[in-house]
Amino acid sequence: MAEIVNLRAARKQKARRAAEKSAAVNRVSFGRTKEEREHAEMEKALAERNLSGHLRDRLNSDE
Repeated sequence: MAEIVNLRAARKQKARRAAEKSAAVNRVSFGRTKEEREHAEMEKALAERNLSGHLRDRLNSDE
């Protein structure tokens, strides 16, 4: 026999799981110290500089 489910309670549980999932993402994103954020920004900027330094200039190429 099938289990009887209270739909209101199921919706609330689903909403709680979704809220917990977004809270976990926010904890990772915003739960860092200022020093950690600055370090990550510096690493990102360095990676972008390295990448742009290795790109070929397509405007000046004759091919």
